[in-house]
Amino acid sequence: MKILMVFTSHDILGSTGRKTGFWLEEGAAPYYVFRDAGVELTLASPKGGQPPVDPKSDLPENQTPAMTRFKKDPAAQQVFATTSKLKDMRSESFDAVFYPGGHGPMWDLVDNPESISLIESFYNSGKPVAAVCHAPAVLHRVTYQGAPIVKGKRVTGFANSEEEEVQLTHVVPFLVEDELKRLGGLYEKAPNWQSFAITDGRLITGQNPSSSTAGAQALVKLLKDMKSSIGSTAA
Repeated sequence: MKILMVFTSHDILGSTGRKTGFWLEEGAAPYYVFRDAGVELTLASPKGGQPPVDPKSDLPENQTPAMTRFKKDPAAQQVFATTSKLKDMRSESFDAVFYPGGHGPMWDLVDNPESISLIESFYNSGKPVAAVCHAPAVLHRVTYQGAPIVKGKRVTGFANSEEEEVQLTHVVPFLVEDELKRLGGLYEKAPNWQSFAITDGRLITGQNPSSSTAGAQALVKLLKDMKSSIGSTAA
């Protein structure tokens, strides 16, 4: 299995002047879910190189086992420090694509033509697309067969109530929950900060940072299920 992980390159939180980027747990946890499952991983970002880490994600109260493992893993740190450029990525080279969140993607990936065409290329060729937390926002201009990719699909993503809790409702370009609903997505959520991921067909979405493990596990399961169904059809 080959999975592409697409990270943000954006490090400024709107007009606040504060730093943002990707949420460390949402990079580290899926990375290890994929690696431990024997997945061949490629990491990419719009600018390439080291994607910015949201400093808030590395505060003492936000530490997780995956982050602890990552900090003791120089090889993994090197992989993250040397992401490829998004423009050089092609869906033909991978089995699926996974977008970690954090607030950064809200500025450099939601309207990114390269990201939009890449997701459409994956989905049009029958391959899964997964995104967690704020990253389901990257789907908001993605279409499939002439309609929004999320239309009629069960989806989740960072909840309005979670955005309110971190006091960034009026900083982000739009609210993930509202936008998924506006596009015709069948939005669902768990209580704030609880792990919650949905698989609907080839689309996988996770609600928040604690959903990143579940979202990654769901993607591995989906790829295995798709492979076995192809195998049984061929037999």
